[in-house]
Amino acid sequence: MSTSRRVRLCAGGLVAFVILAPLAWFSAAGAATHPIYQTGRFNAGTPNSSVVIRKHGVITSYGDSAITYNAPSSALAALGRALYLQNCATCHGVDANGVPPAGTTGAYPNLVGLGPATIDFWIESGRMPSSDPRSVQAMRRQPRLTHDQALAIAAWVNSLSPSYPYIPTVNVKDANVANGAALFALNCAACHTIEGDGDALARSTFAPSLRNIPATQVAEAIRTGPGNMPRFTGNLSDFQVADIVKYVTTEIQHPRNPGGFGLGGLGPVAEGFVGLLIGVGGLALIGFWVGERQ
Repeated sequence: MSTSRRVRLCAGGLVAFVILAPLAWFSAAGAATHPIYQTGRFNAGTPNSSVVIRKHGVITSYGDSAITYNAPSSALAALGRALYLQNCATCHGVDANGVPPAGTTGAYPNLVGLGPATIDFWIESGRMPSSDPRSVQAMRRQPRLTHDQALAIAAWVNSLSPSYPYIPTVNVKDANVANGAALFALNCAACHTIEGDGDALARSTFAPSLRNIPATQVAEAIRTGPGNMPRFTGNLSDFQVADIVKYVTTEIQHPRNPGGFGLGGLGPVAEGFVGLLIGVGGLALIGFWVGERQ
């Protein structure tokens, strides 16, 4: 083989290595990382947290000073299975895999591996068991099951394939409402509006109002991404989530309106209408009164 041919082959091999090596590295790194929708970030909703509590080698609680995530007691699993078969199996199947009896695979969501927070949110918000499984989006309503029953079903579903996040308890007292307002405006207001009243989305779906929602369900929604909502796992820490929860449960749910009447939080359109009605209407009445006197 000639010297020039050897040089060309070596140069080609070097180019191939430079191009393909990073691709191979990224592929291997991606294959070895955490499961989908989980995050490796510290204190962001998974056991990679400041505090991790185990019982008989099983993680039962984790978190930090902002949020503590607790697994429902495994002792509730037997009751949870009975409640699940009575209230959920018709659609999600007896194995919670989304295949109803004599049904089609994929007809309903697979619940296995979703984590207790997801199951708890849907039940305690009243969206499940659904009153109309064919509806485009499940509506929030009065829950049909109690808090303890929701925990029991979450415990049984989680026993099939233990996963995260667990059910959060938020330390709202020490959270920062000013930071929460900024984070809400950046991450949430585009869909829920800056007043938290919700808004229409595409294809007959909507972002729900955030009024009268408990702190736990706000945190569960952020961490699990129900419906059209994205999951905020790696990009928000527990401390940031706690700040958002405090802002939602205080300033949005109990607005102080230091500038005057809140007018239902409808924004400048309502304010402009009231200004025109009172301002222009008042001027018209004054003009009519002056004209009558002359």
